[in-house]
Amino acid sequence: MAKKIIATGYGDPADVLAVTDVDVPSPGPTDVVVAVRAAGLNPYDVKLVRGVMGTKPEKLPLSLGAEVAGVVHAAGAESGYRAGDEVVVYPAAAALAEYVLADADRVHRKPADLGFAEASSLLLAGVTAVDTLATLGVTGDDVLLVHGGAGAVGSIVVSEAVAAGATVIATASDRNHDHLRESGAVPVAYGEGLAEAITEARDGKRVTGVIDTVGTDEAIDVSLDLVAPHRIVSVAAWGRVDDGIVVVDGSSEQSRHHRRAAVEPLLEDAASGRITVEIARTFGFDDAAEAFDELLGAHPRGKYVFEPK
Repeated sequence: MAKKIIATGYGDPADVLAVTDVDVPSPGPTDVVVAVRAAGLNPYDVKLVRGVMGTKPEKLPLSLGAEVAGVVHAAGAESGYRAGDEVVVYPAAAALAEYVLADADRVHRKPADLGFAEASSLLLAGVTAVDTLATLGVTGDDVLLVHGGAGAVGSIVVSEAVAAGATVIATASDRNHDHLRESGAVPVAYGEGLAEAITEARDGKRVTGVIDTVGTDEAIDVSLDLVAPHRIVSVAAWGRVDDGIVVVDGSSEQSRHHRRAAVEPLLEDAASGRITVEIARTFGFDDAAEAFDELLGAHPRGKYVFEPK
């Protein structure tokens, strides 16, 4: 038997999260069973548990976690993997567990120079970031404004845009400004005076594109004063699509193509240090509810990572 975290209902994680015993999965011909070393926790998981994404009783109990890194425990004869291989699974299902079953087309070899915790926390945010950059067509000629530049998606947007040669201005709280400077961006604080701060930061240059990872009206309103709506790509501002901005979520064929093509380069970039994945906290079976509560509130910059223990 093996352990797995589930949600038995919708609501406060302390009330609905539970650890259950399940059978260790067996692989089919093209399947891989991965012994989990680390799994990334994302805001989506927390919103799912709290019922923000819906409260259909037929979906209970909920399995949680969408990205994982570990070691192949067993593999189907047609999978291309064998026991002992170090891998990353994305997209994964039911990753907050001791073992994960995945089709081989969702399994990727983990670079030796990339830690399990970092590998488990890279791809969901990473492919989203690359999707926004590819949708906007960012090049070294761009002056790019990034809303939420210190977040999981925004920090990768900043790193990749700077590496492409773009000039990057990024919004974040004051405590993250040094981090953004170290990443090569010009930081500005969101809130009152944002438009003026951006004007000062761009130093006479014209902003040519905006990537929004926060979805606030403030971010979109300021952006619409700088660029045409089609030059604003957001992952969160669904309430503003009537303004003509572009929202990406992996549902279109173009978006899916961008995300599929991004996986291997992202793993290579993280292994080389071009992208840094910061780990804010690790947690196990016993303190999962606490970690879920923290993630939607004020918490340190970086990813929350589940490690079976």
